[in-house]
Amino acid sequence: MSSSADQLVIPTRSDSNKVAILTLNRPKALNALSTPLFKALNAELEKLEEDDGVRAIVITGGEKVFAAGADIKEMKDKEFAEAYTTNFLGSWNRLASIRKPIIGAVAGYALGGGCELAMLSDILICTPNAVFAQPEITLGIIPGMGGSQRLTSLVGKARAMDMVLTGRKIDGVTAERWGLVSRVTREGESVVQEAVKVAETVAGFGRVAVQAGKEAVNGSLDLPLEQGLRLERRLFQQLFATQDQKEGMSAFAEKRKPSWTNK
Repeated sequence: MSSSADQLVIPTRSDSNKVAILTLNRPKALNALSTPLFKALNAELEKLEEDDGVRAIVITGGEKVFAAGADIKEMKDKEFAEAYTTNFLGSWNRLASIRKPIIGAVAGYALGGGCELAMLSDILICTPNAVFAQPEITLGIIPGMGGSQRLTSLVGKARAMDMVLTGRKIDGVTAERWGLVSRVTREGESVVQEAVKVAETVAGFGRVAVQAGKEAVNGSLDLPLEQGLRLERRLFQQLFATQDQKEGMSAFAEKRKPSWTNK
């Protein structure tokens, strides 16, 4: 049996057992992202997606570093034919298809692939001195896992161009001001504990409504406004077929706490 030191991703649970915490574990390499690490991460995500007891997922690198980019040693000798025919980085995007809410917790560096991984979160929380950047240009390449696409939708063209073309680094406070992250912790506060707290809040609501909310917001990124509004309205209407809608509205009218059945 492997020890936690051998695990590239360490899975744990919150006290309530409703929140799964996945911690990247390559401390000597500052959690540099590699294909083996993503295989381990994807395997854990697949298990959590099927686990009815898990209501939200936290992804973190711990309290010191999130991920200081992709593993250059893995990439430096690759040729075009190999990268293209094996769809290099394609499997690194599995997080985008997970239906359960994902909260990212970033401390320290989130560079290159680390920044791209962070942006795959549904809610992203960081420390004030976290460092976000897309420095691929300094290596003769560009972002390959969403750094030019998701970053632009989050912070706008001008700022995305600045980061992608100059490798500009921004701190957590700036990241919040730009819309890259949802929340910034206070100085000295644990970003992982804050992320778990937020995840517990999400996990405390009805599962069907939470999943519908995530689908609706993600739909806004891909659909023209009219189609997005139609998706939102259909999801809204469909929730009136759930027991949780009846319970939630009855509890509000009766001034009591709802008891969700996730049905």
